Amino acid sequence: MTQVLDFVPIWTLILGMAVFFYVLLDGFDLGVGMLFGFAPDTASRNTIMNSIAPIWDGNETWLVFGGLGLLAAFPLAFAIIIPATYFPILAMLLALVFRGVAFEFRFRDGERKTFWDHAFSYGSGIATFAQGVVLGSFIQGYEVTGRAFSGSSFSFLTPFSILTGIALLFGYGLLGAGWLILKTEGDIQSAARRHGRVCLVAVLVAIAIVSIWTPLTNLAVADRWFAWPKTLLLAPVPIATAAVAIVTWRALGNSQAQVMPFAGAILLFVLSYSGIAISLYPMIVPHHFTLWEAASSDRTQAFLLVGTLVLIPVILMYSSWSYWVFRGKVRADIGYH
Repeated sequence: MTQVLDFVPIWTLILGMAVFFYVLLDGFDLGVGMLFGFAPDTASRNTIMNSIAPIWDGNETWLVFGGLGLLAAFPLAFAIIIPATYFPILAMLLALVFRGVAFEFRFRDGERKTFWDHAFSYGSGIATFAQGVVLGSFIQGYEVTGRAFSGSSFSFLTPFSILTGIALLFGYGLLGAGWLILKTEGDIQSAARRHGRVCLVAVLVAIAIVSIWTPLTNLAVADRWFAWPKTLLLAPVPIATAAVAIVTWRALGNSQAQVMPFAGAILLFVLSYSGIAISLYPMIVPHHFTLWEAASSDRTQAFLLVGTLVLIPVILMYSSWSYWVFRGKVRADIGYH
């Protein structure tokens, strides 16, 4: 009996969606956590905290979903990527745990509230930087012998991965600033606009550096972007990135623009995410294994798909409902207690 349905593109779409939703949703609340450290007083910090209190932990659902999906659908990729990035993933998870503890304790332990405030902000920054390092090491690729990672425990630590780690700090900061503009008013919103402009400039510089660095170090990526007529076909991506950047910059400086700063930040992430996908597809272990080579058996993917297609609508429904219920502006005197 021949197989009619190829499950690999379906699982690629599912995992791609899970990763993007995590980057977007947990990205803005990690960004808010970093900007939280710049708040001048307790009232401002309470307002900032209340802007993400109802939804921040639900955002991390996509991290769990993505990790388990990778293990189940592409076990070979999981077996290579996790050992290659063990330390930054460990740092990320510990930072997320410590951040969650700090979030709860700042409302319960009034005597050490300042300590927990710093813990929340630094935890957000460490988790973000670690994610950026994982991304950078993934883009560069791993040392693989046969079907196993053969590099050292610190192979992930390269100038490129450090650059992507720093870049993601500003990227999440831009998302966080957009969220605060959307959810707050007055001085907090004004400060978010200033922080957003700084982050936007840094993000654009990072995008330019990565866009030059990656093709220079990999001929396959260079051919994909710069060989004619591929250049013409892919030109809309950098053109759209420049256009979105201009619109977002103007929106950040316009006190009447409430939604566009956040929407612009999202679009920049969409375009950057698309650029990475264009550069690496169909590789899931860059420069070594394609999606099809790393996939689990057809029966495994089919079995898992049944439960996944039930689970995804549930996650989307309760996530959408929480955002809908807690829509609108926040105030320091109304929120998490």
